[in-house]
Amino acid sequence: MKPTWINKKWTEISLKELYGILRLRSEVFVVEQDCVYQDIDNKDQQAIHLLGYINNELIAYSRIFNEGNYFKETSFGRAIIKKEKRGLGIGDDLVKESLKIIKKEYGNKKVKISAQAHLKKFYAKHGFKTKGEEYLEDGIPHVSMECL
Repeated sequence: MKPTWINKKWTEISLKELYGILRLRSEVFVVEQDCVYQDIDNKDQQAIHLLGYINNELIAYSRIFNEGNYFKETSFGRAIIKKEKRGLGIGDDLVKESLKIIKKEYGNKKVKISAQAHLKKFYAKHGFKTKGEEYLEDGIPHVSMECL
């Protein structure tokens, strides 16, 4: 089953949706990955939020930024799939939907992401190329990746 995708600006997100977003991000990034970090970073307000639902349950998410709101380039991040729904191709759909929104909202521009290093091959199949060396972000190896 494929998710239903919706995207919303900060001012359009309901309290119920915000709670679901923060719960999913905490479930994956803090609990599952055992990473203590400041998830609430005052950048959500500038983002477009992409939410993927199956049977009214939030199972996928990313936040999308215009140039200068996160990196110099357009970007997306906090890309996550609920653990029980991984391996079904939903991650590919999430990247495609994120890139589609960037193109629609901001035009054909370079996209930069900070990807967990173990996902290099995953992002490469979507046209991303590694730029520079690995670095630690919140104790997890990451790489900078870009695509056009």
